[in-house]
Amino acid sequence: MSRVAKAPVNIPAGVEVKLDGQLLTVKGKNGELSRKIHESVEVKQDNGQFTFTPREGFVEANAQSGTARALVNAMVIGVTEGFIKKLVLVGVGYRAQLKGNAIALSLGYSHTQ
Repeated sequence: MSRVAKAPVNIPAGVEVKLDGQLLTVKGKNGELSRKIHESVEVKQDNGQFTFTPREGFVEANAQSGTARALVNAMVIGVTEGFIKKLVLVGVGYRAQLKGNAIALSLGYSHTQ
């Protein structure tokens, strides 16, 4: 079994998760997300937690169980906290400014010869 798949996904309060066959729907304050879980993965719900175990007879079952667990965990985070991407600029000689909602990057030569 995948090391990632061994950890259960905890469902926080205020998040509704519905499992219909292999279709998993997660609904929270930031919206609703759905994903079809691969047929080689068995999904079980116990006491506010979801566990993902590989089914017998599938070559890719171990990899798919870890992938399914990671995707469902990301879905739960997405409907509760939302997704955030931080940009870190590291370097010397370049300038970046925030102008309203846009980023102005000064790259290259400051003057031409």
